[in-house]
Amino acid sequence: MREIQFREALREAMQEEMRTDPSIFLIGEEVAEYNGAYKVSQGMLDEFGAKRVIDTPIAELGFTGISIGAAMNGLRPIVEFMTFNFSLVAIDQIINSAAKMMSMSGGQYSVPIVFRGPTGNAGMLSSQHSQNFDNWFANTAGLKVVVPSNPADAKGLLKTSIRDNDPVIFMESEVMYGEKGMVPTGEYTIPIGVADVVRLGTDVTIVSFGKMMKIAHASADELAKEGISCEVIDLRSIRPIDYACVVNSVKKTNRLVVVEESWPLACISTELAYHVQRYAFDYMDAPVFRVASRDLPLPYAPTLIAEILPSVERTVKAAKQAMNRL
Repeated sequence: MREIQFREALREAMQEEMRTDPSIFLIGEEVAEYNGAYKVSQGMLDEFGAKRVIDTPIAELGFTGISIGAAMNGLRPIVEFMTFNFSLVAIDQIINSAAKMMSMSGGQYSVPIVFRGPTGNAGMLSSQHSQNFDNWFANTAGLKVVVPSNPADAKGLLKTSIRDNDPVIFMESEVMYGEKGMVPTGEYTIPIGVADVVRLGTDVTIVSFGKMMKIAHASADELAKEGISCEVIDLRSIRPIDYACVVNSVKKTNRLVVVEESWPLACISTELAYHVQRYAFDYMDAPVFRVASRDLPLPYAPTLIAEILPSVERTVKAAKQAMNRL
């Protein structure tokens, strides 16, 4: 084990896979000459050359379509969006081509492609650059959606995603690229669809994913000061979801709080609430509580951002409501 940055873990995953499989290439805006907008691909142009690390114009629809065609013809593209806010320009290609091609071709064509880049709020970037579309993509049959929360998971999950024969949406947090964590030195992968119970507890289950895991951890620490034991689960992927992990935890704690950054309507917490009431109803001692962003476009002012995004304060309050402590 050694400590490296989130961006370095992503880079290692791509480098290791590209060294062993010449069909893999990276394409996107500024990924080559500029070493990546967030320096995730630093040094990769020098190692792999301009045919495998490819700079594009600002034309997400175009380079996404080209990459899907390449995947259908035997290559394994990694498509970097400078942010997933810009993926909306290419969403027709992602949903109507990549996600559906296996089904529409009767299994004749697979689309082994990874769409990756930063998602969510990164502070004072206003409404058009601070959005979460993870639940949008997770609502699409044919896609897998991965949202890692730490460098070790980022590397293991990205390697698995690159090897997958289905299209994978791999969503990173812009504010996490510089964060450090312990990452194994040897070869390893992490399966998609297997959640991680990162903290054992007995009183309430807190489920989250991506950078909102920070809120989950900090909330569990605060609740522990008041004698409330939290079980904390990192979903890692939201399509597929590890329902069994969540249900088994709720059967033990009898309470559930879900924390996510997206807007509240039709989000992952809504899906988990349905699934838990369907398969663990008799174990529930309280309703499912969720902590999501307020149902508003995110503003620019930091004081307003703090009011809209999920927080430790709101999560602690939800857990206490579940415990009937308020």
